[in-house]
Amino acid sequence: MDETRESQQDYDKAMENIRNKLALLPDLPGCYLMKNVDGKIIYVGKAKVLKNRVRSYFTGSHDGKTQRLVADIRDFEYIVTGSNIEALILECNLIKTHQPRYNVLLKDDKTFPYIKITNEPHPRLEVTRRVLRDKAKYFGPYPNAYAAQQTKKLLDRMYPLRKCSVMPKEVCLYYHMGQCLAPCEKEVEQSEYDRITQEIISFLGGGHEEIKKELQRKMEEAAKELYFERAKELRDQIMNIDAIMEKQKITTADSRDRDVLGFAVDKGWMCVQILYMRQGKMVQRHASAFPFYGEAYSDFMTFVTQYYSDNPALPQEILLPESPKEAEEPAEGVESAEGTDTLDAAGAAASLQEWLGVKVLVPQRGMKRQMVGMAIENAKVSLDEKFRLIERDEERTFKAASNLGQSIGIERLHRIEAFDNSNIQGTNPVSAMVVFIDGKPDKKEYRKYKVRSVQGPDDYETMREVIRRRYERVLKENLEMPDLIVVDGGKGQISAAVDVLENELGLFIPVCGLVKDVKHRTAQLMVGDPPEPVNLPRDSQEFYLLQRIQDEVHRFAITFHREQRGKSMVASKLDSIPGIGEKRRKLLLKHFGSLKKIKEASIDDFRPLSIGDKLAKQIIAALQDEES
Repeated sequence: MDETRESQQDYDKAMENIRNKLALLPDLPGCYLMKNVDGKIIYVGKAKVLKNRVRSYFTGSHDGKTQRLVADIRDFEYIVTGSNIEALILECNLIKTHQPRYNVLLKDDKTFPYIKITNEPHPRLEVTRRVLRDKAKYFGPYPNAYAAQQTKKLLDRMYPLRKCSVMPKEVCLYYHMGQCLAPCEKEVEQSEYDRITQEIISFLGGGHEEIKKELQRKMEEAAKELYFERAKELRDQIMNIDAIMEKQKITTADSRDRDVLGFAVDKGWMCVQILYMRQGKMVQRHASAFPFYGEAYSDFMTFVTQYYSDNPALPQEILLPESPKEAEEPAEGVESAEGTDTLDAAGAAASLQEWLGVKVLVPQRGMKRQMVGMAIENAKVSLDEKFRLIERDEERTFKAASNLGQSIGIERLHRIEAFDNSNIQGTNPVSAMVVFIDGKPDKKEYRKYKVRSVQGPDDYETMREVIRRRYERVLKENLEMPDLIVVDGGKGQISAAVDVLENELGLFIPVCGLVKDVKHRTAQLMVGDPPEPVNLPRDSQEFYLLQRIQDEVHRFAITFHREQRGKSMVASKLDSIPGIGEKRRKLLLKHFGSLKKIKEASIDDFRPLSIGDKLAKQIIAALQDEES
């Protein structure tokens, strides 16, 4: 017991320390480092305005991922930078140094492959994912290992560099096939290696058309001299070049090497698409998709910075998209607020150019803008494919619903109604209900509830109120009854729901609970009275259906809570001004559209609303004072 009290005291002390430090945060750009109870850095982020960004973690509603982060924070520190882009670059370096556990946002599961010409007396070709300062020559990155290996395989057939990693004592099959100069057997002049290396560099740099012409000339010579076997080998090489380096649809006249980047966001996910153009032709593309936290362009630029930090083989030019408009949708679970950390695209490009030492542009017109548009369109298509795959999974959920019903003793599981509560920090408590018919969401049946009788974060009483209101209405209006009710939680939530249904309403509907693990993922299904766990394989369609239901109702509840909290913040800011009641508040918001525009308005702008100059001055002054 003493240990529990001591832990609570430590927690309270840490929270008090955080509150004191929040009050002292500067109005400047920089990076912040979140620490856990052991003082270990668990998350690194950047901010255009440190005061606004860091405070946002400790106020308002968040998605499940951010909630877990906030629950682990016991302290923070920050580093002020000269600009937002400096913060971006510092963030990248801090993440690489500290490897914080919550910075999984922009990490790929692997590094990119390169083709390497080794720096050895007798060089050879390798495919590697490590770019070292070893005076070797690196080409790439390639979007996947298959593309790199296929290109190396072609080069191995075309150029007789050694293939073995350890020099053998006698010549091997490659020598007899004409694919090795056999340095193990005879002396090879450095000039010969220089010539071969230069041809490979030319080929990998996009000069394969010239190589093809030379091979075509040699093939015709061999055929003329009746060396048909040699002519056939040369013809096969030309065909292999065509197969791997086939002519692309996009070409430019300047023959420059450039990377073209675009991104798309949807449903809390971001996809970044990179089009690799070499010698003016598009030769490869790569897509990375990941969930993102907040302001889209800022997170996109963090990805770009980390990408080029990890992949130092740079093109001559990088093309970036414009920053989306100010009305951009924030990531799910993140408050949309004034002072959002939005990067200026032109400024970000200029700083990135200075850092990387290559030309970085945000094209406004012409062919380059079209190429960026193509990268953006490809990113949208990739995200669309991702979500359509999810929809295809839904096609299999009809059987999953049937099998789930059998697992918990329900003969026909047609309609499932699921509930989740959202009352982070006890503010604006709400609940939400989603409906799944035959395993698929039926969004027109979704319902939102403002909690009326519960003060503070009391999940059990909130569940009782919402279950009571929902099924009193179902009885009164003779609506369709569910075959199963799903609540977010374990024994306590199940018992609260069952008590209201059976003892107050006389309804005997099966209730199950979905319990999450420490990583906030669906872990266990509980059913019965008293509730007992039901063992479902984690790789089964039934378990996947439960995950979908829990994720969907949580998303719906969090979104509703964010809306309510946003409305209450707006209302409280205006209602605190003498002379502004509910009617005038609605009139002001309808006329101006947002608090920001009201604050920026002139006194003359209020006159069409029959608001006098004195009250107009009070409104503007009150909103500006609150910001400062």
